[in-house]
Amino acid sequence: MSEKAKILLVDDEPGMLRYIKTLLEVDEHDVETASTGEQALESVQKGLVPDLVLLDLLMPGIDGLETLESLRKLQPGVKVIMLSCVNDTKKVVQAMRLGAADYITKPFQKAELDNVIDQCLGTNPQNYTGEVEELGDETFFVAACANMRKLRSQASLVANVDIPVLMLGESGTGKEVMARLIHKLSPRAHRTFLKVNCAAVPADLLESELFGYEAGAFTGATHAKPGKFELCNKGTILLDEIGEMPPSLQAKLLHVLQDQQFSRLGSRSVVKVDVRILAATNINIPEALASKRLREDLYYRLNAFTLHIPPLRERREEIPILLKHFMARLSEQYARPPLPFSPELLQACAVYPWPGNLRELGNFVKRYLVLGDEKLAINELQPRRDGSGAQFDPAAPRSSPEPGGGGLKSLARSAKDEAEAEAIAKALDETNWNRKQAAALLQISYKALLYKIRQYGIAQQNKNAHKLSAGA
Repeated sequence: MSEKAKILLVDDEPGMLRYIKTLLEVDEHDVETASTGEQALESVQKGLVPDLVLLDLLMPGIDGLETLESLRKLQPGVKVIMLSCVNDTKKVVQAMRLGAADYITKPFQKAELDNVIDQCLGTNPQNYTGEVEELGDETFFVAACANMRKLRSQASLVANVDIPVLMLGESGTGKEVMARLIHKLSPRAHRTFLKVNCAAVPADLLESELFGYEAGAFTGATHAKPGKFELCNKGTILLDEIGEMPPSLQAKLLHVLQDQQFSRLGSRSVVKVDVRILAATNINIPEALASKRLREDLYYRLNAFTLHIPPLRERREEIPILLKHFMARLSEQYARPPLPFSPELLQACAVYPWPGNLRELGNFVKRYLVLGDEKLAINELQPRRDGSGAQFDPAAPRSSPEPGGGGLKSLARSAKDEAEAEAIAKALDETNWNRKQAAALLQISYKALLYKIRQYGIAQQNKNAHKLSAGA
């Protein structure tokens, strides 16, 4: 049952006003009514402070959108549910941008109304109130700060409106996670979710990857193959790094967005699909549009609704939660006991800027778990706090100390080399000198690991007493 609340109901149809008021009073809600936007605003100006507003979208005089905008100015924190007899996507999106918490299409049943009210009041068990929300496929969503809770609310709302969504943000901020959250909250949740990384697939293969091909379409095409759009029919597709898609292919994608149809390579017949398209990119949009790297018409078609994912440095409240969650997940994955995070290590993590965002943080926890050295973990973060902005890269070659060299510069270089050599030796020891596994644990390439083993003179027979060849 819904939580008892003070509700302001606004609708210009007397019959609908009585019907909804009756439904609300069955659950003993305290209901105030208004038949126009002007009356609703006047009630609020006179001191009415509702927990929730049910607001008709189409009304004479001041319509629902104007009333919503004015209500949000008078009471910024008020939750507003829009009521509409038509599923007008443009108006629904506009209402979301103005701050509507949800919407419901008339006519509706009491159970449907109760569910929407419960979600807005936070009493629905499915309403996200925890710290970590599992999404499946080893992905999870965290909303422990105000801007992420707002994003979660927007995702919940836009999930029910079948429009494209463009997700913007730095690399590693969780754009794919947001896409999976939208899919999970949408009516398509039981259907297929597919991700296509437009930057990872060569330009000449991306079209066949997305739209498929017929036998004989090109050399080597011995049989027909459906593309991702066909495989994802009735589901959701995420086009990651959309800014890397060739302009010629962007035109074909625009056609799919407009008409939900396309042709396979080598075919003249048309394939019709029903696919929800989500897109993500970390590019500078104005620059990409100016340089024609991104088609303007495609951008405005994808930009029906935009979600800006903030970098980790702007949501530091989540860092302790993310550290513990990554540790719990990775310790289970590698069958190791989880390691604690001391106040010193938590402080080092809290002040570090995390240029690689969640991806970098996850890799940091993995290294800490494998190497088990808190001092080394803290030291790994220290150089990044000096304002240089340098990002840690285990594969980046570092110079060895100059023979006979002195001074702080040489000493710092020597300390870095020693710490790196120790980390490599520990990883090799942990994997019984399986160098491919060690390279994976250290997040470097196999070739880079071999180079560093030679560089630092780390020998298997003396792996616990390694030495720096340049400093010996």
